[in-house]
Amino acid sequence: MLAQPHHPTAPGTAPQRLRRRLCALSLLAAFALLSGCSSTQVRSATDTAGKPLALSGTVALIEPDIELSELGAGGMAEPRKEWTHAARLLYPQAAREALAAQGIGMAPDFVLPADAGPDDRLRQLTLLSQAVSMSILRYGRGNGPGTLRNKHGKFDWSLGPGAVELRKATGADYGLFTYIRDSYASGGRTAMRIAGLLLLGGDIGGGMQVGVASLVDLRTGQVVWHNLLIDQTGDLRNLQGARETAGDLLKGVRGAPAVPAQ
Repeated sequence: MLAQPHHPTAPGTAPQRLRRRLCALSLLAAFALLSGCSSTQVRSATDTAGKPLALSGTVALIEPDIELSELGAGGMAEPRKEWTHAARLLYPQAAREALAAQGIGMAPDFVLPADAGPDDRLRQLTLLSQAVSMSILRYGRGNGPGTLRNKHGKFDWSLGPGAVELRKATGADYGLFTYIRDSYASGGRTAMRIAGLLLLGGDIGGGMQVGVASLVDLRTGQVVWHNLLIDQTGDLRNLQGARETAGDLLKGVRGAPAVPAQ
């Protein structure tokens, strides 16, 4: 019997590798798209009249994937637990406020059980949402090797009918998936940046906020809205900054218009 060839793989679990790929792709998109301090790239599914689909039902915030880091003098990002913890509390609050201001009904937030393993169906769906977001960034925005011809220019992405499992778990009609990586320049990095400007005439860069959010109809699995946020000034360490980030990241999400009284 022939021995199976061994294919070396990158270290880390599959979810960790997926997160790293999404992070790398987001950063790649950031550098490709960055033309100012802040930018968003909103895409929405449309109805037969070509208008963005209006939300009809409640939304649950699926546990956001957020990590904040400090950028050292040499450019190495070091995760900061206390900042990340604060952001994981402040951003959901700010997101709920932003959605409620649009007249969107909210269901309770959904957090994966701590013991949800790789075979847990709900964990698999959250990972699938990241994979679909990665494909949208790569193929659905004209920044990768090319758009997919079978999409015919339409925003047409889905998690599949299995998304109904999340609807059963949350009781919501839509799930909001969020991925944010944010970094802040340390004192050493700031000094290096100033020195670079004075001595070299160039900016070596400071912290950057990259966020990806998608809204999925849990009844059908259809991705109805998607946004990429790139911001050099965002700050998730305080409520005001979290509100600004939520406002930018949830740009274009609208509830269904009120029905006029008869």
